[in-house]
Amino acid sequence: MKSVTALLSGAALVCLVSGAMPLAASAAECSGTIKVLAQPRDGLTLLDKYRDEFAKLSGGANFQIDYLNENDRRAKTKADASTIGRYNVYYIDEANVALFASSGWVAPLLDYYPKDYDYNDFDPGRRAVATYDGKVWFAPLTGGGDLMVYRKDLLEAAGIQPPRTLDDYIAAVKKLNQPDKGIYGTALRGQRGSGANVWRWMPFFKGFGGQWFDGNTPVFDSDAAVKATETYLELFKYSAPGTQTGSWDEAVGAFTSGQVAMLTESTPLVGMALDPKQSQVSDKIGYLPPPSPLTGGGYGHGLAIGTKANKDEVSKQCAGLFIAWATSKENEQRRLEEHQFSELNRSSVFASKKFAELYGPDLGQALADTGKVTAVNFWQSPLWPELGDRWGIILEELVTGTRTDIKGGLDELNDFAKQLVARGQ
Repeated sequence: MKSVTALLSGAALVCLVSGAMPLAASAAECSGTIKVLAQPRDGLTLLDKYRDEFAKLSGGANFQIDYLNENDRRAKTKADASTIGRYNVYYIDEANVALFASSGWVAPLLDYYPKDYDYNDFDPGRRAVATYDGKVWFAPLTGGGDLMVYRKDLLEAAGIQPPRTLDDYIAAVKKLNQPDKGIYGTALRGQRGSGANVWRWMPFFKGFGGQWFDGNTPVFDSDAAVKATETYLELFKYSAPGTQTGSWDEAVGAFTSGQVAMLTESTPLVGMALDPKQSQVSDKIGYLPPPSPLTGGGYGHGLAIGTKANKDEVSKQCAGLFIAWATSKENEQRRLEEHQFSELNRSSVFASKKFAELYGPDLGQALADTGKVTAVNFWQSPLWPELGDRWGIILEELVTGTRTDIKGGLDELNDFAKQLVARGQ
């Protein structure tokens, strides 16, 4: 096998990748610097300790990770990927994977991800979010679905079994609500936004059988959407103070401060709730999958192969090797050792003895179970943020009572969606 020279981002990057070799014995030969645009994550900064390992694995390559906060990262990745393409690897997420994939700014990951790095070991929910139009576009760095997290002490005192169905969940929320004692049945998100109140509403919408479109025709002014909204608003009667106009921070903060009996939230909550430095109830919590028929709100952030900087197949293979190494079982095990709960994505890690030692014997199974019901609840389209944010405004008005007509709000959103679709065609 001979080395092939490719020009990447102004750096000479020599690559020859064999996808059939495991991490410890890869036959890759790379040199130069792989440029990565990302947002800060502990799991990425941890890689700095192992630069020599990647250099040995790749035959001499280095990597440079430029960090920006989430909003700036999204703006710059879009600008760079759509124009000159200075970066070999982009950090993308569920909000923009459809745009990047449909625009051809990133390459199908599994075409260049060495098979021995076992992509299928990633949690099924993470894999679902990384998939668009039948192809995988990124390797997960963080993500998850939803877990129902509850105060064992409060449920036991009330004689309530942890609920498995939504009907039982609602009944328990009502019974556990004791505002005179500073305890509230649940915590939701009321603040407007596709990633705020709409994110928490969508599991009800999907669980009740709702869908966004039938072909290009919006159909979410449906009975399922009305029922989802009615249920969401009903639960808000028992939601902790501040959550009616709050988002993730307020909902999670209410639980970790001991004000909330039960909530269903994104899985990183568990890492915070179990940490005695962040939680006043760390020794009192239990967890289960979302109550049936709710789906888990699948989300994920990860690394993707840029197409403009990687102008040939060999260059894409080298970028794929870096991504595979950065998200490998070995590096995820290191994140586990560093207690980086929100950076864990692999089923093998959730099932490991070390994970059970750190987080107890039940959490790994709960994560495996929730992975089975985790779904892509949002409309996978570059137009989703506009649609989701518009519904977020209407939903916030319904939560706060400045609007009362649920069906009228959904009809208004339906008309807006028709305009979006017509504009995008």
